[in-house]
Amino acid sequence: MNNRTLTILAIDDDEEIRFALKAVFDFQGWQALTASHVKEGIALFREHRPDIVLIDYHMPEINGIEGVRMLRQIGGDVPIIVFTIDEDQQVADRFLEAGASDFALKPIKAPDIISRIKLHVRLMESRKAAEPVAKGIGGATLDLIRDCLTRAGETYLTANEIAVATGLAYQTTYRYLQHLVAEGVLESKSSYGKIGRPKQSFRWIEK
Repeated sequence: MNNRTLTILAIDDDEEIRFALKAVFDFQGWQALTASHVKEGIALFREHRPDIVLIDYHMPEINGIEGVRMLRQIGGDVPIIVFTIDEDQQVADRFLEAGASDFALKPIKAPDIISRIKLHVRLMESRKAAEPVAKGIGGATLDLIRDCLTRAGETYLTANEIAVATGLAYQTTYRYLQHLVAEGVLESKSSYGKIGRPKQSFRWIEK
């Protein structure tokens, strides 16, 4: 964020997680704001206008999905990263529809959350960061995934490989890939193993 200190708001009902996150952010030289529930988080958001918000999924009274929706009503383009133990894509889609930017799985690992925050700082600084392509689809994130696929050329990549290469969460990556397939710029194929669901892989086809 140029020469300005990054301000991060973390909303989580677990006191130990709030304490750990504050320690991580303090070590990075970032200003840390913490809230134990959504209403407190909304109040802090209005007062301090943080650069990035981290929010838990499972919380009393108001859950993370509704919390994201409330933040989006007042927060515009601020990146919102969701903490969740769930890898369910339907849950991820509900969060993205509400306005979430990305996901971080619990248990939280400091290197992962630091790299994810830095990624979204870079996306914010991109000229297209504030230009949504469709509901739940941001231009800068779309460019990140497109660049990854175009560099791969004729090689098919799985959603997990693209997530690792871009630094985005799997759920976010999968949502964007489905959007690109629907737009007709990606080709997908399925490979069938001995056990489990078929694995999808993707290749950029737009010239």
